[in-house]
Amino acid sequence: MQDRKNSDASKLGKRLRVYAKAESVEALHDRLHLEDVHMPLIAEGQVLIEVHASGVNPSDVKAVLGAMPHAVWPRTPGRDYAGTVIGGAAHLLGREVWGSGGEAGIRLDGAHSKYLVLAETDLSDKPINLTVEEAGAVGVPFVTAFEGLREAGPVKSGDIVLILGANGKVGQAATQLAAAAGAQVFIVARSSGMYRGFASAPVTMLNSDGDWAAELRAATHGHGADIVFNTVGSPYFEMACRAMAVLGRQIFISTIERSVPFDIFAFYRGRHRFIGIDTLALNGRDATTILNDLRPQFEKGALRPFPVLDANIYPLDRAADAYKAVLLGAPERIVLTQPR
Repeated sequence: MQDRKNSDASKLGKRLRVYAKAESVEALHDRLHLEDVHMPLIAEGQVLIEVHASGVNPSDVKAVLGAMPHAVWPRTPGRDYAGTVIGGAAHLLGREVWGSGGEAGIRLDGAHSKYLVLAETDLSDKPINLTVEEAGAVGVPFVTAFEGLREAGPVKSGDIVLILGANGKVGQAATQLAAAAGAQVFIVARSSGMYRGFASAPVTMLNSDGDWAAELRAATHGHGADIVFNTVGSPYFEMACRAMAVLGRQIFISTIERSVPFDIFAFYRGRHRFIGIDTLALNGRDATTILNDLRPQFEKGALRPFPVLDANIYPLDRAADAYKAVLLGAPERIVLTQPR
């Protein structure tokens, strides 16, 4: 039986709406429309989420700027969320949930809204020890890091894992996941002051301005990295290849330049593998499966959420400011909230 199909259909909330891409950063204010929205009706097998907090990802901003060919118009952006089930089957009402998804906010209406409609199968219970702001900020970074290490792994105790771009959110998540799995983790970051890490085990920071591939090999007695998680792409590519162990795997999620010098001889002699990860190809159910695997690790403290500072929590009517902060490289997680 479905509850709240029609009884609260007149209840208003707010949502962001994008009707066409922004031609520039300055145009974000003109493209992010704040609109009233009625509580949506839902169909059998769907649930209605009242969104309490939603992280702002670089992909959310890039989509509005037209850099994501998958994006459709018009739509409501936002890939990550935490909230409460307020509509759907009776046994689901009141559940505190969190989520993420490749299609949400890109191909389908997303979470930068008071209300979010999902399939029941996309629900995942929020970790009980996380605030809604923390839970709403976990999504894309941890899903991306998990999927990359899953494809390259499984990561085993004693593996040598090198994280490039460890100051970024995916880099921080990958650092935590690799450390929690018992790997020996090395990191390269733009600045030691910007690295937040929050790993459950010690990590070794390499000199980002030096020959960190040689430094890594010296520290591992010539072995090199079993897994390289390259969150930046082309700037680190050549040296990352030199850092790879025999049978090493390198993960890519982004790049600056599309073309890079490639040593085919070193590639096949090293029996290397390159792995591309695109979380836009994951649907809500895929993300839910990953978050269900992550939940117990958050609840027992093996993984830690990104700190969400008061200064980085924006009301929905300041979404353009939040988007600009992300685009300008805010070192902390940016979260949108609505009154509850």
